Amino acid sequence: MNEDAVKRWLLKAESDFKTGNDEIATQEPATDTICFHMQQCVEKYLKAFLIFNGKEIRKTHDIAELIRACMKIDTEFQKLFDLDTDKLTEYAVEIRYSEEFYFPSLEEAEEAIEIARKVKEFVRIKLEESGMKL
Repeated sequence: MNEDAVKRWLLKAESDFKTGNDEIATQEPATDTICFHMQQCVEKYLKAFLIFNGKEIRKTHDIAELIRACMKIDTEFQKLFDLDTDKLTEYAVEIRYSEEFYFPSLEEAEEAIEIARKVKEFVRIKLEESGMKL
């Protein structure tokens, strides 16, 4: 486990989280940008957990795949499916590269932030329980 690498992933995840939170507070928030950054935040937190546990991570934006990989280490990651965390996957690619660009509602953006916040807290607790100094 490379603790420095894990910390870099967490720093990038926090940057995504901050970007989305800052944007939601604007007069006319760019909901697509918010949702994209919340997906990126969650993806990076899950990948940080995998790296911390010595797992190879492949290039993927599929949140469900990442949750399943985390579940092989800690079955409590199943709880992230209960939060509908995997639905954030659609904001990784489809929202940016489709024929008809999709703009999520303000409620969807707020929900994405809430999901990311819960995942962030969950993963940070798991890392601390595993001995990571945050």
